[in-house]
Amino acid sequence: MDLDAPMSIAPAVGGPGQRTDATVLCCNCGAPTNGQTGALCYDCVKLTVDLSRDIQREAVLHFCRDCDRWLLPPASWLVAGPESRELLALCLKKLRGLQKVRLVDASFIWTEPHSRRIKVKLTVQDSVPDVSEILVQQSFEVTYIVHTQQCPECAKSFTANVWRASVQVRQKVHHKRTFLYLEQMILKHSAHRDTINIKEVKDGIDFYFAQRNQAEAFISFLESVVPVEVKASKSIISEDTHTSKKSYKFTYSAQIVPVCKDDLVALPLKLAKQIGNISPLVLCSRIGTSINLLDPSTLQTAEVSSKVYWRAPFTSLAQVTDLVEFVIIDIEPISRKGKMVLAEATVAPASNISHTFFTRTHMGHLLNVGDSAMGFMLTGTNFNNDEFSEIEDSHTYGSTIPDVLLVKKHYPNRRKNRRRNWRLKRMAKDEGELLPKAADQERMDQEYEMFLRDVEEDEELRAALALYKTQKPADAMSVTETDVSGDDAPRVNMEELLEDLEDLDLSDERRNQGGGAPLRGKQDSMDDSW
Repeated sequence: MDLDAPMSIAPAVGGPGQRTDATVLCCNCGAPTNGQTGALCYDCVKLTVDLSRDIQREAVLHFCRDCDRWLLPPASWLVAGPESRELLALCLKKLRGLQKVRLVDASFIWTEPHSRRIKVKLTVQDSVPDVSEILVQQSFEVTYIVHTQQCPECAKSFTANVWRASVQVRQKVHHKRTFLYLEQMILKHSAHRDTINIKEVKDGIDFYFAQRNQAEAFISFLESVVPVEVKASKSIISEDTHTSKKSYKFTYSAQIVPVCKDDLVALPLKLAKQIGNISPLVLCSRIGTSINLLDPSTLQTAEVSSKVYWRAPFTSLAQVTDLVEFVIIDIEPISRKGKMVLAEATVAPASNISHTFFTRTHMGHLLNVGDSAMGFMLTGTNFNNDEFSEIEDSHTYGSTIPDVLLVKKHYPNRRKNRRRNWRLKRMAKDEGELLPKAADQERMDQEYEMFLRDVEEDEELRAALALYKTQKPADAMSVTETDVSGDDAPRVNMEELLEDLEDLDLSDERRNQGGGAPLRGKQDSMDDSW
């Protein structure tokens, strides 16, 4: 070799400044690798490394078949549809070890509905434990077994002995007009929202609650609506002898005064003097937080509070079922007091028009000659009542007993079962073993029709209630317009009616589905008599 000859150096294969990594053969398959993945190539790493080894492949979901809700531990229940985002979030929360890896994707795999299985495909990503520079992504399936379990709310509604407090509302009268008014007030103010069951019994309704404070709040509402007398009692359920802790069930008896609107009342003479020296023979004009009384011969009014009544209780002398129809022969106004007009009238029973009576009435602003009115026939009627006998024997009040007492105006041309443009909500009550007979059902329908007529005739009563518009079809509209001829009964203005959003939603749904029966809520429903 000539040392004086010039030296030529070949450039490196990778070029100036470039680095060539060493090549290592995979110990498993012999494939060349750069050595960053260790002794295994990338494909062998994916085959040998299991990212889901710490994630459970099976889990259990609890489902309530009564309310279609899923259990979210520890004690929450949520509504989630099939293959919904809410159900997928619940499934991911049930997996242990999922927080150790990075979740890339999750989706449902279709399964038969009756299989009680829910399958979810998960895609996770994580680094190899020995080599932190490489990420591995894997997909696997998780199976969820659906078990049925009743939620606490459904258990309370289906089990009879889970209530802790009950309110027994009673009124010993022959008709349920006060109960119908109370029902509408409860629905308007949603006072029954905490009840777990409402059961209809003889002479009243029982309301069941899960907590004692809920029953006490309902009692407070009753006292703000109707005059009641409340008595409380409790019975022990269990006792812990070690800690002396006891569990009780509380029962509240709410007795409504046995006096209703338009009843004839004979007051005790002492009570009549105490409340303004009013005539002891009066009409009950209204039932609110107290009993409102009216003397139709003088237009004098008085109130009897609940506490005063239960200190000296009295009953009705005659009720609305004892009313008789009279025809106005002659009427002459005397004086006015507020909306009422005192008038002297000559009336005759509709069954015997030749027999006339003279009386004073508080409806001089409503009645005209030829009109009809409903009233009580006092002459020739025997009342088995101590207060009335005391009034007859008293020289002071002996001359105040008239022959006839008119109560309200009557509309003889009112059409029976006529269609109305308004409706009322009704509570869904559990009748239990108290199934009404055919005669009882007819009587209840008559009482409800009488209550609807009172709502039409009394503006103050309508202002206290919630009346809803009726969704009537086109053929019903035409029938209503043609049938009103000759019907002189008062009607409810459309301005006084409310729109029921639930009814509108159901109507839209029925139109989209091509018809169908209206749905009913759990606690209340709509009356269909219009």
